[in-house]
Amino acid sequence: MVPDQLAHASVVEGQAVVGSREGVEGATRLDLTVVVLTFNEARHIERAIASVLPIAGQVVVIDSFSTDDTVARAESMGARVLQHRFINHAHQFQWGIDHAGITTGWIMRLDADEVIEPDLATAISCALPDMPADVAGINLDRKHIFMGRWIRHGGRYPVRLVRLFRRGQGRIEQRWMDEHIVVWGGRTITLTGGFQDDNLNDLTYFTAKHNGYATREAIEVLSQRHGLFCRDEAFSMEAVSKQAGIKRLVKERVYNRLPFWVGPLAYFIYRYVIRLGFLDGREGMIYHVLQGGWYRFLVGAKVMEFERALAGCRSNEERLARLAQLTELRFDA
Repeated sequence: MVPDQLAHASVVEGQAVVGSREGVEGATRLDLTVVVLTFNEARHIERAIASVLPIAGQVVVIDSFSTDDTVARAESMGARVLQHRFINHAHQFQWGIDHAGITTGWIMRLDADEVIEPDLATAISCALPDMPADVAGINLDRKHIFMGRWIRHGGRYPVRLVRLFRRGQGRIEQRWMDEHIVVWGGRTITLTGGFQDDNLNDLTYFTAKHNGYATREAIEVLSQRHGLFCRDEAFSMEAVSKQAGIKRLVKERVYNRLPFWVGPLAYFIYRYVIRLGFLDGREGMIYHVLQGGWYRFLVGAKVMEFERALAGCRSNEERLARLAQLTELRFDA
């Protein structure tokens, strides 16, 4: 275990932080349901499920009609699989919460390419049974593994996210991109320990995935400009992690108002130079250029492209119909 993962008891961002040095030994299954979204995740799903089996009372997979053996692999690991047509990640996860018949007191969101490491599993196992009643959500500190390397710099570690919440006191924010779990009726705490995002696919997959993300994020920007969808007002500093709240504030009030070529350049310099992304080596250079430069530029370019295509539309109904033609996304949810 590296020093960053060593457990400690302290306060981060005004929130209690709990950790443990112990391994997964001694972890017990909890009053917890883990929800995983999948589409053709045969390469990752068994690893993801295995990482939470020591603690999860049940694992529910919401599958978007995979064409590989994702479903069979998930079921072989003891997961319950439901299938639902995909619109976006927020809609899919909320559908799972609402329709999976979850009865446990706690719910966790886990992506198929994410892993809960043994020290974090033990921290959750120790903390959850005696969690104070005024705690509604739990943040986890995610680290990103890219081409086998832990990306430690450029502001990419830790990425603090609410990933566990009490049933009935949390839901997913309804957005096309950058959606967060929001909680109410209590405070949030942070549990330390290994929580990694480690996609095993190649760069072709990475760029294709981010191309799709760029389209969805462009839709979100256009929605805010034109009021295409009802804005989900649940997001607040109290409902999510403080880090997520600050990032959203900067993105919407500053970044999205810059010329599309200025924002990506400034953001890349901030990440790679000011936040020391260059210390992440060759793999980090590839990651920061693609995810912190090319991706942000692509989002801006798509916003410009879509705005031009919508120039003749006189209503949001016409705009959505035109965007559906351009993107092949569904807006009927």
